[in-house]
Amino acid sequence: MDQRISVVTLGVRSLDTARRFYGEGLGWKAAFENKEITFFQCGGMILGLFPRDALAEDMMADASTFGSAAISLGYNVREKNEVDPLLRRAEAAGAKILKPGRDASWGGYSGYFADPEGYAWEVAWNPQWRLAPDGNIYVH
Repeated sequence: MDQRISVVTLGVRSLDTARRFYGEGLGWKAAFENKEITFFQCGGMILGLFPRDALAEDMMADASTFGSAAISLGYNVREKNEVDPLLRRAEAAGAKILKPGRDASWGGYSGYFADPEGYAWEVAWNPQWRLAPDGNIYVH
């Protein structure tokens, strides 16, 4: 098995709300969408938005206990001064700020927001990582 992630799918309570947040709010463009699902091309991977109950059914999971794993998604930026404006943009689009941007113990700068569905996103600048022009990240 190759060491990679191809797709991250978020089970959402409201597909319309999630589409508005990522599309209109954050300015992302859908690569594909229909009445059941939305996909955003994110560098070399896809972020999918799929109704929570349909995702649970597709996985053959119990919808009442489905989705209790602790996880955060990360969005890395090229410069430290990009973190706070992105946190403000997310908040203006309906996100809740979980942690304002601040210097991190690992030498960078980061903050967290929760999207309207409650998924946590870290917006981070890491001086030890290189972000390529295409958005792919490399640890060096």
